[in-house]
Parts: sequence; C-alpha cells; structure tokens
Amino acid sequence: MVPHVVVIGGGHNGLVCAAYLARAGAKVTLLERREQLGGACSTEELWPGYRISRGAYVVSLLRPQIVRELSLERRGLELLPRSPASFTPLEDGRSLVLGSDPQQNAREIARFSKRDAEQFPRYEAFLEQVAAAFEPLLDIPPPAWPLRQLRDLRPWGVALRSAFKLRSQLPQATRALLAPARELLCEWFESEPLRATLATDATIGAFAAPSTPGTGYVLFHHVMGSTGGARGVWAYVRGGMGVLSDVLADAAREAGTAIRTGTRVEELLLLRGQTSGVVLDGGETISADLVVSCIDPAATCSLLRDRAQLPAGFEEFDRALAQLDYRSPVVKLNLALNQAPRFRVNDRDEAPLCGTIHIGSPTLESIEAAYLSACNGEVPERPIVELTIPSSVDGSLAPPGHHVASIFAQYAPILPSDDERWPDVRDRLRDRAIALVDELAPGFSASIEHVEALAAPDLERVFGLTGGNIFHGAMNPDRLFLMRPAPGFSQYRTPIRGLYLGGAGTHPGGGVMGACGRNAALEILADVRT
Repeated sequence: MVPHVVVIGGGHNGLVCAAYLARAGAKVTLLERREQLGGACSTEELWPGYRISRGAYVVSLLRPQIVRELSLERRGLELLPRSPASFTPLEDGRSLVLGSDPQQNAREIARFSKRDAEQFPRYEAFLEQVAAAFEPLLDIPPPAWPLRQLRDLRPWGVALRSAFKLRSQLPQATRALLAPARELLCEWFESEPLRATLATDATIGAFAAPSTPGTGYVLFHHVMGSTGGARGVWAYVRGGMGVLSDVLADAAREAGTAIRTGTRVEELLLLRGQTSGVVLDGGETISADLVVSCIDPAATCSLLRDRAQLPAGFEEFDRALAQLDYRSPVVKLNLALNQAPRFRVNDRDEAPLCGTIHIGSPTLESIEAAYLSACNGEVPERPIVELTIPSSVDGSLAPPGHHVASIFAQYAPILPSDDERWPDVRDRLRDRAIALVDELAPGFSASIEHVEALAAPDLERVFGLTGGNIFHGAMNPDRLFLMRPAPGFSQYRTPIRGLYLGGAGTHPGGGVMGACGRNAALEILADVRT
C-alpha cells in the first residue's frame, strides 16, 4: 500500500520529512500556515532592497547526509563560512577575536591570559572528542524502552559505541553535559572575556543562566555541526536562510510532494483512536493514512478537538507534554543599516564584522545579572546582545554600501503571550540593546533605517512557535535524547495510531539541523514496511 501522508508545517524539518517520504514512494501533501515556506528559516524583503533572515540567521548543524542525499548544493545551496567567527569588543578598547586558526586564537587569548591560550586547544579538543562520539546519535531515533521489536536494539548499540569511543573520558563528558556551563568554563579558563564569550553559546535562546545545570549540553550542541568539514564553524546561507528552505522545497516537489501554502490546519481528524486526516480553516477535509506534525508538540495537541476519539493512554502523553518548558527570553531585532558599524577598538586596525559580535556580556557576572533581572520581571539594564551582519559576507542582501543586521537580545522577562506589558518590554529591550551597541560603535543607532523587533508573542504569532521558544521546547537534560519530548514518547510516534511528530520538539532538538524531520521520515517508512 502506498500511504497518503499529510505533513503539517513547512519549516525546514517539515520540508525534509516530506522530501524523504515522497522519495520513498509515499503520496505526500505538505500544509504550511504562512504564505511563505521555511517557518523561522526564511528570507523576507521586509523593506525594499533589504533581504532579511527573519528568524534563524546562521547554519552549522544541518546534517551532511541531508545535503548529500537531497542534492542541496546542486539545487543552489551555498554556505558562506564566517571567518573569524567571533568578535568581542570591550569597553576599554581591547577586543577578543576567535576563529578557526589555532595559532591566531592562541595569540588573541594570550593577550588576556597565557594560561588560557595554552588551555584553549585542549578545551576545543575535548569538545570535539565528545561531539564526535555523540554525533552518530543525532541521526537515529533514541533508544526505546521497553523493546518492541528487533530494530529497537540498533539505537542502544549506537549509544554504547558512542560511550565506548570516550573510554576514560566518559565520566568527564557526562558531567560536562549535565553541569552548569559556568562551572565548566571556570575550571578551564581564568579570563573573563573568554569565559563570557563562550558562555553565550550555552544560554542563547534559553531562559537559563550560565550557572543553570544543564547549560553545559547547550554548549556542546553548538559544536556538533560543521561547515565544509570544519567542526563548530557556523556559516551564512548565500541569499539568506530562506534559500535553504527553497532548495528543500525543490527536493520535496521533485520527489512528488504537493505543497500548499497559506493553508491553516484547524483540526486533526480521528476515528477510533487513529488519525484519518485534517480539517483546514475553510472547512476543507483532507483524508490521510498518516499525519506528521512538524509544528511543536503544544501546537499539535491544540489540533486534537474531538477528545472522545482519543485512544486509551493518551492522558499520560497529554500530561507529559503539558510539563514542557516553552519560555523564551529572546527579542530578535532585524535591522536595515545605511552603513556598517564602526567599533571603537584600539588593539587592531579594523574590527571584523563577519562573525558573531558579542556585546553587553564582558563577564559571567554580567550575564547572570541580566538573567536575574528577567527572573524578577524586569528588563535588564544591560541585556546580552549577539549582533550579526550577514551582508558583510553576502553583498546580495542589501543595496550597495548598506547592510542588514540581526540582534539576538536577552533576557526578556517571562510573561503570558497576551500580557499588556509586552509592547513596553519589547521596546525597552530593543532600545537598550541598540544603546549597548552605540557604546562600542558610536553612531550605530543613527545608521538604522528600519528595525523590526520580535519578542516572544511576535515569534509565536509570526512563526507559530509556542511561547516564542526557538527550540520547540527547552533543551534541558531532562528533555533530551530518549526523554524528548517526553519519556516514553521519544521515537516520533504518539499514542494516536498514524500520528507522528517530526519537528524540533523531538530528538535531537532545535537548530537548523533537519535531523528531526529525516529521523521521523525514516521511522515512518520502517513502520509502513513492517
């Protein structure tokens, strides 16, 4: 039997999932709420001449199997590595630049600490060893327990091989994955600029401080990927992040997927505990043998209207998903600039603008202070700011001499989506983030021609992200691997026969990776063939 599959959500995971299913012979219909594909992985011309990566803005975690198997480079995907990758300007005019050149990194770090310069290669080697050991786990479903069939043994075997690769390093690696990032960074390094620069990778997008247990894993999550074979190197997509979604859509269509945009799913249809299709917002019904939801778990459950048709055991699943953490501390700024920012640095001739520019977090304490302000319901006086200027590498994104930029600012206090304080919170965090850039790059605010600020309710409204959470739910250790999205429900299946999950709320989690969609598709195909 050739199954008819409906995929809900045209983000990058939905497109990947649809492409793999269609390539295997399934009849696939993909439904996207917005007029534009890609979800948060999109390029939009918000202002004439300025092409903005409106949500996600860099890529590294994209699985190489997907690039190869779906021929994405042939379809037009070009990744532009950022070198150097990181620039941290300080108030005293000094700065720290990090990239892929070990000798240059050593010279940079030695200006702050000779000990740290010696430690940094060991730190990177340790990260790479752990990442290399655990990377195979990204491309398979998590282990199942209890075992249901013979193929459930394979993930356990891969997990054991990953652990064996680390040998004597396994206890240290396990601790590093579970510990607070602050504890790890203080053990490795003594200079605050280096500690704080690295700490932002452990907290970006998460309502967590460096002192929060489990942030060590997020630190590792950011070095799992690679660009051009170089681990931990992040890149821009030429033409903006939406080009990635476009080439994925091309692969899906070529395989036979029918893609419909501007199509909102209102209800998941059930018949005696099994999915039978979907109802669209205009009343149209699409029948299907299988449904794959690549939106987040909370949004998926909101589509289950006929509770009488839910199967026995669904209550446990529903209770588990109700405990997921969708809090988001982020305000994303998209900017059009009439000139590049000019950073005030006295230790180099020119400030590198191609990588992530870390602002407002010169010490671990400054990050902790911003987090505590948000915990107290306040907008931090000095938020954490990550500034990127993709047009410094890709001139096609803006008119000549002009630039597009993104700012990820946090921490915003956690408020209900409909709280009347949100407009003021969003505007104050926007203004304080821009003011911090002004301190280090005088005239930055005057160069802004246009700005869009997206706080948690805006991210939810525009991209459908519950709570504005960019990971489809927090990536704490208790919500990873065989516990993502919840213990007992980690293999992309739900208690409803024929309903699968394939978004970032499943293993291996958030980021522009595509692994969730690919893994879900492979599990579905294995089920169909069984």
